[in-house]
Amino acid sequence: MSNTIADKLRELTIDLINRRRGLRRNTTEPIFKRTALIMPNDVNVTNYPRKPVEVFNPGAVLSNDELMIFPRIIFDYLNYVSSIGLIKLSVGDVINGRVNKPINAKLIMWPRELWEFRGCEDPRVVKHGGGYLMLYTGWGYYISGGDLKPRAVQALATMDNEFNVIKKGFLSIKAANGEKYIPDWWKDSAFIEVKGNEASMLIRPNIGGLEVGWSAEADLSELTLSMESMRPILWFEDYEFKVGWSTNTVKLSSNEYLVGWHGVSRVDYAYRNGLALVSSDGELLAISNYLLEPSGIEEEYGDRPRVIFGDGLIVHKDSLIWIGGVSDYAIGIYVTELDNALSKLKWLKG
Repeated sequence: MSNTIADKLRELTIDLINRRRGLRRNTTEPIFKRTALIMPNDVNVTNYPRKPVEVFNPGAVLSNDELMIFPRIIFDYLNYVSSIGLIKLSVGDVINGRVNKPINAKLIMWPRELWEFRGCEDPRVVKHGGGYLMLYTGWGYYISGGDLKPRAVQALATMDNEFNVIKKGFLSIKAANGEKYIPDWWKDSAFIEVKGNEASMLIRPNIGGLEVGWSAEADLSELTLSMESMRPILWFEDYEFKVGWSTNTVKLSSNEYLVGWHGVSRVDYAYRNGLALVSSDGELLAISNYLLEPSGIEEEYGDRPRVIFGDGLIVHKDSLIWIGGVSDYAIGIYVTELDNALSKLKWLKG
């Protein structure tokens, strides 16, 4: 690990916090309506013989009128090892709350490498070329001094149109002098734009114990992010422990991309969610206060209480759909009018 890279990035983080803190308020305006709750016992995994105990934190992609949901699935509480599945639903049924159960799912990603040995977590999926790109957390190990050391890496899988893995690996941060740095805890990334092997991204590495949202430019052919392109843009307020990107981005115009984010409260340790608008090159254009939070026993009580977390954001006609994990055990599908959501954004200057 390079202290030079980590120290420089930490300086940028502290500068962002000092400049931006105080622009958001610790309030929630609940504009989303939950139209479906998918429990683990609602899901039938067709290509694996065990029954899931948790189905949560799903990515999502819309293909015509078919909503493809990519849940994180766990089958045991002993080692808590995650895999990633695929569920296909009608987007119209989802919006109108007509989700028929049981629901079939197929596992498409499970641990195969040392760096993901403890689980494949929290996917964000985008169409690319004739297939898909999947960002996910690889929770596993690396070898240092002959010993296994735990680490969470930001993984990327290239998949064909049937979601077979073509290749996969994990990202590192690369300085202009060629030096590379891999944080020990790196989650919550999303693509803004992908053009060939070049991509603009939103990322959330842990830098010196500080977790904020960044934008950066990536070389997908060598799985590196340019350190010089990195800039912190999403900050935590004094009532939060940390913030991060919750969802994929949704293109609204030639230079406007909508994304969900979360903040973790210092008051009650809950995960609450808002929306932000970023440009194609990763500038933060606008941000809301909280718009979605756990409410009621089904959402507040689970294996990790008081959480609604990513990972899928979909626009369909006039609707904005947030597909989120509920307290680390179930999937909640939340819908609001797109115009209503956009009206809650506060535009930023400088």
